[in-house]
Amino acid sequence: MANDTLQRSRDWLGSPRTSALAWWIPKATVVAGLFVPLPARAVMWIIALVWMGLACILNARRCGRTHCRYTGPYYLAMLLPVLVLASGLISVGFYGWLSLAVLILGGGMIIWWMTERAWGKFS
Repeated sequence: MANDTLQRSRDWLGSPRTSALAWWIPKATVVAGLFVPLPARAVMWIIALVWMGLACILNARRCGRTHCRYTGPYYLAMLLPVLVLASGLISVGFYGWLSLAVLILGGGMIIWWMTERAWGKFS
């Protein structure tokens, strides 16, 4: 019980301010990036994904939050399709980018739900 309390107290998701800074502002940046020109979108998304990925990895180390062990690498892996689309190797329009945004944000939420349902909030 004491260990669970310590983990909860160290969890950045437990603080609305830290949670907003680490995840909600970058997620809003991904959505806002849909409405700016491609070069700015790529920069915004890359920064947001690196920010969220590192925040997850650091939070997993800090408190043992289960989903953070998986969402951190997931957000960092999502850099690859962003770089591919930004480079022009594959040409997609707005709906391609919108689909990628849904994959990034929805995928993170699914990973969160599945891992914590299977293994608990802290493991």
